[in-house]
Order: sequence, then C-alpha cells, then structure tokens
Amino acid sequence: MMCQGNQTKVSEIHLLGVQGLDNFKLLFFTILLLLYIAIVIGNLSIILLVSTNSNLKIPMFIFLQHLAFADALIATCVIPIMAEIIIRTKRKMSVVGCITQMYFYFNFGFVQCFLLAVMSYDRYVAICNPLRYILIMDRRICFLLGYGCWVITWSLCSIEFILIFQFQFCGSSDIDYFFCDLGPVVQLSTSDTSIVQWLDFTYSVLSTFCALAFIIGTYIYIFIIIIKISSSTARRKSFSTCSAHLTSVVAYYGSLITIYVTPSNEMLPNLNKYSSLLYIVVTPLMNPIIYSLRNQEIRQAVHKKLRKIAVRSSRSLIFNQSSVEP
Repeated sequence: MMCQGNQTKVSEIHLLGVQGLDNFKLLFFTILLLLYIAIVIGNLSIILLVSTNSNLKIPMFIFLQHLAFADALIATCVIPIMAEIIIRTKRKMSVVGCITQMYFYFNFGFVQCFLLAVMSYDRYVAICNPLRYILIMDRRICFLLGYGCWVITWSLCSIEFILIFQFQFCGSSDIDYFFCDLGPVVQLSTSDTSIVQWLDFTYSVLSTFCALAFIIGTYIYIFIIIIKISSSTARRKSFSTCSAHLTSVVAYYGSLITIYVTPSNEMLPNLNKYSSLLYIVVTPLMNPIIYSLRNQEIRQAVHKKLRKIAVRSSRSLIFNQSSVEP
C-alpha cells in the first residue's frame, strides 16, 4: 500500500512521552533511574542466588529464575528510553526500531503470564500430590516447562509481528506515549490492521485470561486440599509455600487489568501513561521483594551469602593488617 495524496511515508516515529514535567524532569528522571537500578539488581540477585545455591535448585526457584529474567528484560526494554524522553521531551525512533521494541516488550510480557501459570501448577503438584512431586516435576519436565514458555511466546509473537512489520505509516509520526505499544502504533498506521488486532485479541485471551483461569483453578483446588488438613501448623506451612507466588500473581494481573482492561480516560491522557508504570516498573520491582520477604529459602540463601561475604572481608582485613605490621 502506497501513501496517498500529499501524505509522506513515515520513516521515524516521535515518542512524545509525558507532557508538563518541565519543573520535575530531574526529579522524575532520578526516581526512574533509581527504580531501574533496583529492578536490575533485585532480579539479577534472584538469578545469581538460584544459580549458585544448591538448596534453591528446585522447580519453584528455577521457574522464579525465569520470571526474574523476564522482569529484568521488560524493564530494560522500556525504562531507559522512557528516561531519555523525560530529559529530551521527545525521542525519535525508526519505524523498525519502534516495532522491534514492541516485539520484545510483548515477548517478555506474555512469557510472564505463562511462567506464573507454570509456577501455580508446580505449587498444585507440591501440595496436592507431595509424594509424587519429585517424580512429576523432575529435571526434564522443569526444563520443558521453563523453556517451553519462552518458545511458545516467541513463536506466537513472531507470527503477529511479521504482519506488523508490513504496516505502512503515512502523514503523522507522533505517538503520545513513552514507548511503542500496540494500541498507539495501530492508531498511527494507515494499513489495514484488522488481522493484527484479531491475532492480538486471540493471544491476549490465550496468554492472559486462560492463564489466569488456570491459576485460579489450581488455587481453588489447593485451598480445598489445605482446608482438609487437620493440623493447623501443617495448614500454615502449606499456605506459606504459596503466599509469595499468589502475591506476585495479584500484583501482576492487578497492574495488567488496570492498564489494558479498564477503559482509558481521554480527558487525562497522562494518567493512562502513569498507570502503565504499574506494569513496567512496579511489578518487576515487587517480585524480588515479595520472594525475599515471604520465602524462607530465599531469605536463608541471602543470609548465607551475606555471611560468606562478611567472613571473606574480615579475613582480608586481618591479612592486610598482619602484612603491614613489622
């Protein structure tokens, strides 16, 4: 499809970001930068803890490692560009660059849905079928479930984005947003976007609502089993193994529903942009905090790692002092 009339073909997209931050640019930039550093450090810490601690090489933490990787990547995909827009007021991106960012953003977002569903299945097997847990969730199954989430997501998104890369953009090049999301890009395109919108709706139902329905179903069954446990201590212990994951699910889907399900307010466009921060910033930031505070194994691994660092530091200090003495 060629551009019609006096319209010119768009080769660059202008992201306008958030308007009206003239007096608060530096403050907003600093907060965003600190949050991004916290997200990266927190999620990389989870990845390193699981990789280096033999006590954490169990299915639940292997899946958590995948989730932490996705959290760090989705934040890295959006936040640096968002920070640049705050300082420069707007940012130019090539059309290919804009769609590529959207491609990675969708991949990392969809894979989180599948990973949370897989983690709920892991908790279901652990509580409802504990005697066969090791046999069911063996190394091979963990590998297939963990990496299968990535393969399915990349395969589905690749099909959709092959079509998106065929979009034509004529005339206007401004997107009143701080990153390339599907809604603003579809509105800007002059091509027929009906097939892509239908695919996006199908994938959203599959990866978001079907995954959420699966999680709700598994937890209903888990709660039924926990209620039937006679010992109150055993009930508390069983529930504590699920509390971190359940909190993470509520935070993730709560932010997702706030952005994409609730109707947008056209009178307050900046409010819609700020609500996106719930998903892009708050959720990746909360997951390491949730699992650090509510999971005993993670806390023990952190304490063990800190003790090792303290012992090494004290030994190094003693050695340096002894070498200085005459």
